[in-house]
Amino acid sequence: MDRSEKQELVATLKTLFDEVGLVVVTQQSGMTVDESSTLRRQMRDAGASYKVTKNRLTRLALEGTKFEALQALFTGPTAIAVSEDPVAAAKVCVEFAKKNEKLTIVGGALGTEVLDQSMIENLAKLPSLDELRGKLIGVLQAPATKLAAVTQAPAGQLARVFSAYGSQDQAA
Repeated sequence: MDRSEKQELVATLKTLFDEVGLVVVTQQSGMTVDESSTLRRQMRDAGASYKVTKNRLTRLALEGTKFEALQALFTGPTAIAVSEDPVAAAKVCVEFAKKNEKLTIVGGALGTEVLDQSMIENLAKLPSLDELRGKLIGVLQAPATKLAAVTQAPAGQLARVFSAYGSQDQAA
């Protein structure tokens, strides 16, 4: 990799760090291509991405970003998982690490807040942004549904009363 390619990679990573809300730093040792591909696919499905990077170049890219405090975590065979959703990358990393001991979570950051491994695991237990939106819509729709049922009930009861009177008149 020549100097211009390295500069381009640093610029790309810096742009990536400016766009995302969560960075999870992992260490992988001995992962096969299949395992790595599976992890990347799961990340894509969750709206996140997973990238193996060179430590020195990543530390350069972190300078001047909100994730600058993560520079010390980049030693050894590291990779980063990033997502705009503050939970997506953490969920996938934690689930994958439970099934595969070759991936370990080193730490991460949510905005300017540095997170250790246990904090990342706790973050992964939270519902995702889409799940929260669904719950919020359900909460907002519930009163409207109940209101519609309450306003329709008297009209339905009135119709049943008229029907009963009508059937009595026919019987007589």
